[in-house]
Amino acid sequence: MDLSKASNEKKLYLCKWYFRIGIFLLPFVWAVNAVWFFNEAFRKPEYEEQKHIKKYVIFSAVGSVIWFTALVTWVAIFQINRANWGEFADYISFMIPVGTP
Repeated sequence: MDLSKASNEKKLYLCKWYFRIGIFLLPFVWAVNAVWFFNEAFRKPEYEEQKHIKKYVIFSAVGSVIWFTALVTWVAIFQINRANWGEFADYISFMIPVGTP
């Protein structure tokens, strides 16, 4: 969708909708929302709906950074400690690597 053809109300509606979808543990949607609406929020001349769009863009960016940081941290911790965790790691693993003690 070309945002330049959408009305300001429609832009706010889309931005809010993507933010709400991201609340349901979909941080990638928050990242898309932040990137897609960044120009509308910070680089366009001011209009009435823009302050709400800014709020959703900032919250989406912060939320996606927090989620991705938590995900990367968890993956690193799990990969480092997987062999030490033994049976518990096997229970929470999708694929069990062969040949590790």
